[in-house]
Amino acid sequence: MLKLRSASEGDAESVARILVQSRLEYLPFAQSAHSPEGVRRWVGNSLIPSGGVVVAQLDGKDVGVLAISTADGIGWIDQLYMAPGHVNQGGGTQLLNHALDILPRPVHLWTFQQNHGAIRFYERHGFKAIRYTNGDGNEEKCPDILFEHS
Repeated sequence: MLKLRSASEGDAESVARILVQSRLEYLPFAQSAHSPEGVRRWVGNSLIPSGGVVVAQLDGKDVGVLAISTADGIGWIDQLYMAPGHVNQGGGTQLLNHALDILPRPVHLWTFQQNHGAIRFYERHGFKAIRYTNGDGNEEKCPDILFEHS
């Protein structure tokens, strides 16, 4: 079982590494609009300081990241990534359940339409697609889906 803990500023490098490596491995169709160094700066300067970031550790190694927020009474899962080699082992479910335990309902999240693994994962956990877009609203310009859990 993973150990979950709140991220601190010292976790910026590790969190950025998970985000970059996971995107490269699992989202090759959605090239990041930012360099790895740009992601690290954003994680250290914006994401972690905003709060709501949780790191998942296995045997002392950071293997997953969850970032949540609340806006206008809606809970948001902003980031949920497992490091390559740690997918389909229950860690994503543990992070998702943590988010669902503390966020207000409804809970929303976006995922790319081509991210079939994520779509199956979220639907299996009770999320329903409520909006499809052509990707004009995201940096990658990839068609995406807004999911909701009530």
